[in-house]
Amino acid sequence: MTSSGDTRATLRHLFGHLFVPLLMCVGMGLAYLGAFHKPEPHDLRVAIVGSGPQTQILAQTLKDRAADALDVRTVPSRDAAVAQLKDQKIFGAYAPASPSPELLVASAGSDTTATVVQKVFTDVASAQHAPLKVTDVAPPAKGDPTAQGLFFLLVALSIGSYTSVAAIGGAGAPLRMRLRALIAVGTGVVVGAIGTLLAGPVFHLVDHDLPALFGMSVLYSTGILLIGVGLHTFLKRFTMLAMMVLFVMLNFTTAGGVFRPELQSGFFASLHSFWTGAGFVEGVRGLVYFDGHALGGHLLTLAFWLLAGVVLVGLAALHESRIRPALVPTREDLEQELEEAVPA
Repeated sequence: MTSSGDTRATLRHLFGHLFVPLLMCVGMGLAYLGAFHKPEPHDLRVAIVGSGPQTQILAQTLKDRAADALDVRTVPSRDAAVAQLKDQKIFGAYAPASPSPELLVASAGSDTTATVVQKVFTDVASAQHAPLKVTDVAPPAKGDPTAQGLFFLLVALSIGSYTSVAAIGGAGAPLRMRLRALIAVGTGVVVGAIGTLLAGPVFHLVDHDLPALFGMSVLYSTGILLIGVGLHTFLKRFTMLAMMVLFVMLNFTTAGGVFRPELQSGFFASLHSFWTGAGFVEGVRGLVYFDGHALGGHLLTLAFWLLAGVVLVGLAALHESRIRPALVPTREDLEQELEEAVPA
């Protein structure tokens, strides 16, 4: 039978291990509900197409009614509106006309944002007693009708990356950091290839520029893996908690895959400007749907996170080089122990 002392020790050990998953539960609830529970527009950029007093009056009236929810401007022509939509300078353009006004949207940029814009201008058209014609100038691929497939690709790449950290950091702990880093890079290539295969030939989320998608997937995945491998040296069993915070709680909620920052609170909207998941999702969107618009900036974001991983791996290697002689037996030590344990 187990003694009461053994039972207490076991319970302390058990509750110590329960602390991390319960903390993850709290963190996931705060992150996801905080980011998604009440989407509202904040300075959502829309335009009224036309010139002259009537256009200015309509724009000013809509701005006054919407307050901080909408950032209303005017554009001189329909062509100018289409150009700004494809540059993602605006997210909707309303062209008042009789008998049927037209609303221009680019749903590939965000289906939820396009839906909010459509609701706003459906009300405007209803006030003018006119049916609203909606034209999508940048529709998503046929395999991704909701325009959220790229977000779920991000989820797959992220899970493949940060869970691989546990294997590399745990089973690969006896290996030198240089070898673990090389394995992490190789794993990033494999994860990127799997993601590209799923997004392209399997589910047709992306129907062109697959080599560029593969490159961005590898860049994104390798950054996560190197950060995780570097952190594992310092955080040990708390590494997965840190990875969940960085690449799930804060990453998925700020990537813009479900709601763009214009529909989120200030905290999550601000992270969208430099977090790695947002760099990936917006970069691939720009590549696939918007003629590479702002692609350079998003690639810089991914490169910054990859560089952070390289730096962490370097610091971890330096730290391990100082403590390894005291913690890891040499080959000679192992041979001596073997000779002592096995009779001649």
